[in-house]
Amino acid sequence: MDKVKAGGCQCGRVRYTADVSEAAAYHCHCKMCQKATGGFAATFVFLPVSAVEWQAEPDWYASSPIARRPFCSQCGSPLGFRFNGHDKMDLTFGSFDDPSEFTPTLHAGVESLHEAWLDTSHLPRQRSDETESVATRWHAVGLEVPE
Repeated sequence: MDKVKAGGCQCGRVRYTADVSEAAAYHCHCKMCQKATGGFAATFVFLPVSAVEWQAEPDWYASSPIARRPFCSQCGSPLGFRFNGHDKMDLTFGSFDDPSEFTPTLHAGVESLHEAWLDTSHLPRQRSDETESVATRWHAVGLEVPE
């Protein structure tokens, strides 16, 4: 795995690099992470705070009395999680430019886990560029469907 990976928000205003040599990826299914990301779980990469260098500082909000979450106030992208005063933090898996080398090592917050969403290998799969409602709209504005 590359030792340093880059990432950021959807609009590109907030960018970071992270030394991932001590990183571990996992899914958090707790209700707070579901609400914060809008997903069935939050997928995080856990690493030392000192391993993250922000090129543009994210906005932060206190999601509870014990933690804060970095995000971009321009596009709304959730970028992570950090317990107050802790020397480690999480970055969201999807905010990395290329997260393909990470593999999950743990399910956390399993009291709110939605079992039916874990193994979806039986469901049909469709690429975005093969989805007519998506492709038509991108082509109408003169662009190809982004990956």
